[in-house]
Amino acid sequence: MGVRLADLVEHLGGSISGDANLIVAGIAPLEHADASSITFLSNPKLRKQAGDTLAAAIIVKASDAEFLRDQFNGTLIVVDNPYAYFAKAAQFFAALTKQPIAVGVHPSAVVDPSAKIAASASIGPLVCIEADVVIEDNVRIDAGCFIGRGAKIGADSHFHANVSWHHDCRIGQRAIIYSGAVIGGEGFGFASEAGRWIKIPQTGGVAIGDDVEIGANTCIDRGALSDTIIEDGVKLDNQIQIGHNCFIGANTAMAGCVGVAGSAKIGRNCTFGGAAMVLGHLTIADNVHISSGSMVSRSINEPGQYTGFYPLAKNADWEKTAVIVRNLDSLRDKVRAMEKTIQALTESTNATPTKDLT
Repeated sequence: MGVRLADLVEHLGGSISGDANLIVAGIAPLEHADASSITFLSNPKLRKQAGDTLAAAIIVKASDAEFLRDQFNGTLIVVDNPYAYFAKAAQFFAALTKQPIAVGVHPSAVVDPSAKIAASASIGPLVCIEADVVIEDNVRIDAGCFIGRGAKIGADSHFHANVSWHHDCRIGQRAIIYSGAVIGGEGFGFASEAGRWIKIPQTGGVAIGDDVEIGANTCIDRGALSDTIIEDGVKLDNQIQIGHNCFIGANTAMAGCVGVAGSAKIGRNCTFGGAAMVLGHLTIADNVHISSGSMVSRSINEPGQYTGFYPLAKNADWEKTAVIVRNLDSLRDKVRAMEKTIQALTESTNATPTKDLT
């Protein structure tokens, strides 16, 4: 199914330089695009490759358009943010081929009579929905999901197969939850007495805002007393652990395998690279960006990029460096002793009177 460039721009914005009546069937990367494709250029380093592409049209910034007008024979769509425009265009094309969902409750689903399910919702095979659940308009719950009592799922949300959504957890509109995610499991709460662990009941819930995406096998623990809170627009990749009573601010994004310990408070518009770790009870300000593999062991009060790992090295070199690091304390003491000796010698020299040789 093709789309006129003029129609695409009318829907998404931007300006056209070239043939607005061209028909394109989808989006492809620069190196694989053909005459039926639209592509995009977001990295100026790829200008030469963009000039050689076979695509019908390229989504570009104005600065790149000036360069490409002499290098590329096709049409240019000029926008402020080509990468974001590409994402919106991809959504546009995906919607053209999206298969309609089967509205209603599958015969094999088990639904408590007290649950309130919108007529436009889709409940798949072998889904279990407990008492007092509220499922709003156009929600899609795929096969094998579990929805615990008192849960609430906002309109236009999609739970992929085998999501476990425990009791008293709620989420806003347009959420996407991928397979294997566990929301509202027991927080890791124990008190120690005489060498034994006493379990602390986790009586809070999980409160999640609108437009949140949660990746496969990600776990968000319920609060011990109050709720774990995930604000609007948060994006969580696969295999992330969010501990009990955490707060994740709006539009923060975390890559795969990030771990956040209990009661950490993370601000808005933050990013976390893969396998970053945050210790419990810390506070991280808005607009903080944590590099992959970093360990956040103290609160961060100012925005910026933070990195906390030693660069990769050959194992033998790393072991030598580790020995040096272990000996830094004694080396510091020796340097201080030398400084004192040098200072004493300098003071002694300066105090010695000089002879008048005249």
